[in-house]
Amino acid sequence: MGMELSNIINIPCKDNAKLEKIVGLIEDTELQALWKCSNVLAVDRLGLNDHGPVHVKIVANGALKMLRLLTGKGVEPSIVADHGMSAEDAEVVVVLAAVMHDLGMSFVRKDHEVYSVPIAIRILDRILPEVYNTEEAAIVSSEVLHAVVSHHAVNKPLTVEAGVVKIADALDMEQGRARIPYETGRVDIHSFSAIAIEKVKIEEGSEKPITINIEMSNPAGIFQVDNLLWTKIEGSGLEGYVRVEAEIKEGENSRTLTFDV
Repeated sequence: MGMELSNIINIPCKDNAKLEKIVGLIEDTELQALWKCSNVLAVDRLGLNDHGPVHVKIVANGALKMLRLLTGKGVEPSIVADHGMSAEDAEVVVVLAAVMHDLGMSFVRKDHEVYSVPIAIRILDRILPEVYNTEEAAIVSSEVLHAVVSHHAVNKPLTVEAGVVKIADALDMEQGRARIPYETGRVDIHSFSAIAIEKVKIEEGSEKPITINIEMSNPAGIFQVDNLLWTKIEGSGLEGYVRVEAEIKEGENSRTLTFDV
């Protein structure tokens, strides 16, 4: 009935054998069903934005890319600094947190990040022992759950891994996929700014490890950048590592605004 999860999220595992095995293990009928339920609640019942497999793919790939840019510039992942594990394990944490961060949306909107935790625990308990021993599985699970519960609203990430997941969650804003909910059919700053975002790119920065480039068709898109993305960056613990450049098209010309600390 379902489709293969690896084909949905298409994670670039590179030479990370642990991550490759984890991606294989989360080709999971239960996970796919929960994503479908999340979208039924969010999109069909509440009229909000996508919280299903497309969102998961964008968050997982964005968070993983940012983590690799940080480690490439010498930033040590928290699971390495605090638990003596590896950068490969940090990548596992980021991908697992990304695919599980909205599972609570399968049945509730308010505090969904908290309600995601018990569902994630059930899945983690099933798959982590296939890759890790008991102690390592407990550490990875704890780090994943911290990232899940820290991705939303005022909850502050205390790890590098949780920080990139929080930021990546806000980057799903291309072509009307804005993460600030807006009512379908209603014309206001929420809907107008949502359709203004044309392209989001994560790149290696020259002054900071990460540059997020956002192309927008009109200045209304600044509402999305200022009220959601930059707010999440400021609450991520990674403020000093990220620069946002917003290119605004104005007829045949364009101008660039920079968001930085």
